[in-house]
Amino acid sequence: MNLKYQTGFGNEFATEAVEGALPVGQNSPQKAPLGLYAEQFSGTAFTVPRAQNKRTWSYRIRPSVLHKPFQQIDNKLFRSSPFDEVVTTPNQLRWDPLLIPTGPTDFIDGITTIAGNGDLYGQTGIAIHIYACNTGMGERYFYNADGEMLIVPEMGRLGILTELGLLQVGPGSIAVIPRGLKFRVEPAPEGASNTTGETSDQNKTIARGYICENYGQQFRLPELGPIGANGLANPRDFETPVAWFEDLEGTFELVAKFGGNLWSCDIEHSPLDIVAWHGNYAPYRYDLRRYNTIGSISFDHPDPSIFTVLTSPSGEPGVANCDFVIFPDRWLVAENTFRPPWYHRNYMSEYMGLIYGAYDAKEEGFVPGGGSLHNQMSAHGPDLDAFEKASNASLEPQKLSGTMAFMFESRYIIRPTKLAMESSQLQNDYFEVWQRLKKNFESGI
Repeated sequence: MNLKYQTGFGNEFATEAVEGALPVGQNSPQKAPLGLYAEQFSGTAFTVPRAQNKRTWSYRIRPSVLHKPFQQIDNKLFRSSPFDEVVTTPNQLRWDPLLIPTGPTDFIDGITTIAGNGDLYGQTGIAIHIYACNTGMGERYFYNADGEMLIVPEMGRLGILTELGLLQVGPGSIAVIPRGLKFRVEPAPEGASNTTGETSDQNKTIARGYICENYGQQFRLPELGPIGANGLANPRDFETPVAWFEDLEGTFELVAKFGGNLWSCDIEHSPLDIVAWHGNYAPYRYDLRRYNTIGSISFDHPDPSIFTVLTSPSGEPGVANCDFVIFPDRWLVAENTFRPPWYHRNYMSEYMGLIYGAYDAKEEGFVPGGGSLHNQMSAHGPDLDAFEKASNASLEPQKLSGTMAFMFESRYIIRPTKLAMESSQLQNDYFEVWQRLKKNFESGI
């Protein structure tokens, strides 16, 4: 299936999979075209200022209310706020990648929560998850009422079939699924399409990656300030799908995440039955390799906030509920400058992941699929090998290539789950990477 996209971040789109499905001139005529039902999908309160107001009008085969009652089901390894299972440590933490499950595991059952903060009932904070799956969701669908989901693939490609169209993402790209949008995920073998509506072959599909579940204000592009009109992530590089639908009847399951728990109900048709829609509340994808990095061309280098792709504001200007930051291919040219990230203690808390390649401050031990957590005011920085290499390097122009690391950064302390702290993937010797740093100062006394 050839996927079609509309470009632009947060644009007002209008798209129909069948000609004549979109009404002209009004949103909810007495009779919607083609026997469809009109339904508004609101991502913000009705009275939010126009610039931040998010809503989409959909024209669907059946309204969303048509399903059986929900019943609570097992959360498995999916956790939510409050993240108070264990006492939060100030120690630096690092994990190896989670293993791919051996038994059939779909995207939802394959979610393991690593850490989080805030209060989903108060719509603040985030949760950080790893997904690891080897089979498609098939006749199962999902929506998250607690927050939007920023999906960062690290291994394998995903076909994400949503109410508003089809997205395909793999390592080096991201997808953002709005709060409340119904979807299903089909991992795909390399070189094959996975958005045809077919369940993938379990023996050929392996997918793993990271998820930031954002309880707070929706992700948006950061302001550019003195940078000017251009740079960082450009709006035109964000892609939103065109209308697509399933007209299927049968026995299906709809899973909801609501109030921190998972709920399931029976539904006798595919909920992905929107034939046409218009609005600005929709899923999108972004190729991280299109990011326009900004850096120093004299000496020193800017704070890592210069690599922010998306930000979720907290209400206090300049202090984010969550920033999504990347460290992609880039040139290093600064004079008389220690070029890797410097040693620092930060007001913000940082969870880092690696999509591919090596991270210049930690070339050993921090591998694709793994993660590290340096919480508020916990000191961190390059290990000894990175420090020695950078301190003695010839300071000619250098190109960092074949690398893509990222960071979920939050103003709130990020609290690991009990499972994460007891996992065999936790590197209990992580602190050792700094223990060989030696005293170089001579006082002359």
